Amino acid sequence: MVFGEKIMKLLLSMLLSFVFFNVNALELNKISGYSTFSWDEGGSEILAYDSQRNRIFVTNNLTKSVDVLDITRLPYTEKLISIKPRAGVGGINSVAVSEQAGLLALAIEAEDKQDNGAVLFYNLNTLKLAFGYSVGALPDNVVFTPDGKYALVANEGEPNDDYTVDPKGSVSIIDLNKWFVGPSEDKIRNINFYYNGAPEGGRIVKPGSSFLYDAEPEFIAVSGDSKRAYVALQENNVIAKIDISLGIVTDYFGLGYKDWSQSALDASNKDNRVNIQPWPVKGMYQPDTMVVVSKEINGEMYDYVLMANEGDAKDYDGFSEEVRVADLTLDPSVFPNASELQKKSNLGRLKTTTTMGDADGDGFYEEIYTYGGRSFSILDGNTGQIIYDSGNDIAVRTAFSGFFNWNEDAGSFDDRSDDKGAEPEALTVGEIDGRTIAFVGLERQGGIMMYDITGMVKPKFLGYFNGRNFFGDGTKQTGGDISPESLVFIPADKTPPLYHVRKGTPLLIGAYELSGSTAIYEVIID
Repeated sequence: MVFGEKIMKLLLSMLLSFVFFNVNALELNKISGYSTFSWDEGGSEILAYDSQRNRIFVTNNLTKSVDVLDITRLPYTEKLISIKPRAGVGGINSVAVSEQAGLLALAIEAEDKQDNGAVLFYNLNTLKLAFGYSVGALPDNVVFTPDGKYALVANEGEPNDDYTVDPKGSVSIIDLNKWFVGPSEDKIRNINFYYNGAPEGGRIVKPGSSFLYDAEPEFIAVSGDSKRAYVALQENNVIAKIDISLGIVTDYFGLGYKDWSQSALDASNKDNRVNIQPWPVKGMYQPDTMVVVSKEINGEMYDYVLMANEGDAKDYDGFSEEVRVADLTLDPSVFPNASELQKKSNLGRLKTTTTMGDADGDGFYEEIYTYGGRSFSILDGNTGQIIYDSGNDIAVRTAFSGFFNWNEDAGSFDDRSDDKGAEPEALTVGEIDGRTIAFVGLERQGGIMMYDITGMVKPKFLGYFNGRNFFGDGTKQTGGDISPESLVFIPADKTPPLYHVRKGTPLLIGAYELSGSTAIYEVIID
């Protein structure tokens, strides 16, 4: 591996920090799990937990069902049943639990993804279908407000592959007050995303489209007081803020662009080495999973929005923005060393977009953009400003582990450097001994990063865990747990009775998309 002097110094300082100052580091210990014995079939993607009944609900798109796992007698995990919605529906994209409302929610796409989908609600006690609502196209995420009074659905509204049909992205707000009386159409409101052009720091991706149709909501996070929701419009690099009771968008926060010339990244998968260095590239944050931590300060409520900056492009047969830097014609007045930059071992392999960077439309690109922040960030929900970004911390720490920017395959060292790096996607937050801890799942690299974010502006690294076998074969079930898609934290006071393991220990549950597995970990404080 080859590092610049700056990176070597950073690694040394990190090592010293870990050894001498990280006395409250965290470790994960896998105590149980469940496998669908599938590979790359979405056998385990999105999960939710019912602490009253010690049940995990995890979507299984191999069978178009939700597997119900009982963990009452840990370390034993038992599959109880699978919940299968009616025939003639598409995949189940999301699942959520509200113990306050006594409901389980499933977000289900239509067989034709451009048609309206549905959200089905089940009685959490009996697991019998209670009611359902038609929502927008491609419901991709469903969440409950903490008080259980509302369910919110992010309807992504993706176009078809020819890009001849492009539904509006939307959010559905469902009023659950007296749900047991029965559903009624006056209890559901649908919000679209109107904006003249794009918010500053955001973008319209497809030329000629409007923000109304171009916006594709990916994920929703709700404030602790159940009053506000934050919606990730991932490809657009925008967060929309919603007043839940009024059912309106109150703010759009364009996230702006990360200056990789002031930080450092590895941009090539063709040099077979770690080469983390500054490059003249701007990164779109483009978060996927988000979590809101709400705090009352001097009598006012402040929302801090944590974002896992995965990144995503629009890439369809009818329209694709995605090319490599080697395919651009770089402006020689800005990039006099263009031929050197565009070598495969430098920036040539990096995925970029044709829709940004050529401000005057002359065919010469003055700026280079890439997808995803390769980081997690904290956004001030009041101002829309990013108050913290982890920079290249994930890249440097995973490089230091000896396994760097792998994809799902064995022997794929450095393979994802030209794309989105380790690809942080899953995210959850928990309270341990009065500290707020963030767990960040790395979709491609695999593994989970842990940070103390109590002070918000200066998070502290606590540990890194990876449960995959980098030399195993996932197709033969020897690769371990690969590609964390979602994470759920269970505080110590809501864990089930633990058999043969430590009692009163917080747990972390991970759903792993490619390996089709669910893992249950103890969170251990050193």
